[in-house]
Amino acid sequence: MKDLNLIIGNKLKEIRNKRDLSLDEVSKLTGVSKAMLGQIERGQSNPTVSTLWKIATGLKVSFSLFIDENQDDLKVINQNNIDPIIEDDNRMKLYPIFPFDVKSGVEIFTIELESNCDHISTPHNDGVEEYIIVTEGEIEMDINNRKFVLQKGNSIRFMANQPHSYMNTSQDKAVFQNIIRYLK
Repeated sequence: MKDLNLIIGNKLKEIRNKRDLSLDEVSKLTGVSKAMLGQIERGQSNPTVSTLWKIATGLKVSFSLFIDENQDDLKVINQNNIDPIIEDDNRMKLYPIFPFDVKSGVEIFTIELESNCDHISTPHNDGVEEYIIVTEGEIEMDINNRKFVLQKGNSIRFMANQPHSYMNTSQDKAVFQNIIRYLK
């Protein structure tokens, strides 16, 4: 895989140019500074998960649009061959297992949270649905101020256009699948 920062930067620049938007206009749409957007486009910055979500939401595109090089009809994935997006001093790792597919409107991630790590997600656009399946450990989800404790084998589905967060409440690493569906 090419350098992930360059892939993200090139995709951002491609979207911006296709829509004939200036960095200043993209900054206003996303809430990300013009300087940071410029650094991302040049591949000089390693954007956090939160920053990428702000950009994706502001531009009304899928998160994984920024990280997928190509779309194949058949893919076999080995997570060990995927460069994760890292946040919170390596305490959160997001693996883009199946980047956004236009036909299905779905993208799938594996997310690992170290003990007591939490991630606050920017609310997504209307019509975005999330499915969480815990495969290891325990997480606490806060969805619009409603708390849910999910253990290995538990799942939850919710509309993601509201505030939501994930926290590893166990002493061990927590791992979960995050399936995001963009409804038509």
